[in-house]
Parts: sequence; C-alpha cells; structure tokens
Amino acid sequence: MNNLTSSLHDEKTFYKAFLRDLEQCQKEVIIESPFITSERMKTLWSILRRLYVKGVKIFIVTRDPKEHIDSYDDQSESAIEALEDMGIQVLLCTGNHHRKLAIIDRTILWEGSLNILSQIHSREIMRRLEGGGFAVDMFNFLNFGRYI
Repeated sequence: MNNLTSSLHDEKTFYKAFLRDLEQCQKEVIIESPFITSERMKTLWSILRRLYVKGVKIFIVTRDPKEHIDSYDDQSESAIEALEDMGIQVLLCTGNHHRKLAIIDRTILWEGSLNILSQIHSREIMRRLEGGGFAVDMFNFLNFGRYI
C-alpha cells in the first residue's frame, strides 16, 4: 500500500519545502504556473540548471505570453526563452490558463493557489501530497501523457 502524507503550506513555507523536493528529484518535474516573473525565477534558475545537468526531464506548462497584460508578457517571454535555451521544454497554453501545480517524479503533487514561477507578495496556499497515487491521478487527469 502506498502511504499518503499531506501537508499545507503558505507563501512563507512553500518555497523551502518545494526546493527540498526539487533537490531530491530523480527523473521528472512538471510545473504548471500561468505566470512567470523575473524576480521569482532568480530563486529557481540554479536548481533548474542542476536538475537539467543531472538528467532530470523538466516541463513547464504556462500561459502564452501573448495573453498577458502589463509587463508580464516581456518577463514571461524572456524566461521562456532562457528555459528553452537551457533545454527545458515549455508548453504554452491559451484560453485563460490558471492552474497552479507541480508533479515531482510522479509521486509528489503540489496543488493550490500559488503561482510557482511568479509568486512574490500575495497570500497563497499549497497542499503537498506524497503517495496515494495523487500525482499519477493528476498527470492522467490533465492528459499530460499527450505531451510528456
């Protein structure tokens, strides 16, 4: 039987726990975040590089920058270009894409309201589920097998 652990995090505790999960990642990371900002990416570039060098497959699912307003389009476009230059696959979504989640090695699922690739000042909540098949359920529910 697959043991299930669940924990709740806010914007203050999320990144420490999430980065710890990324450090332990062995095979695959899928991050779905509608927004990408330069400021938030500063904290993620080094771990993404290490994972890529280690051979971890990394997939970013995000909103097409053409659907952003204000300065988000330029920040997003620059980050997407840098991610792709690094060898990370970026999948662009249209139609008001707004899901926030991460799947790590198809065993850990993070889901909630926090934009993983852009959050800075907002109050948010994220739930971490490990085991119980929840990560695989989400992968299948979102039909990621079509692309990944």
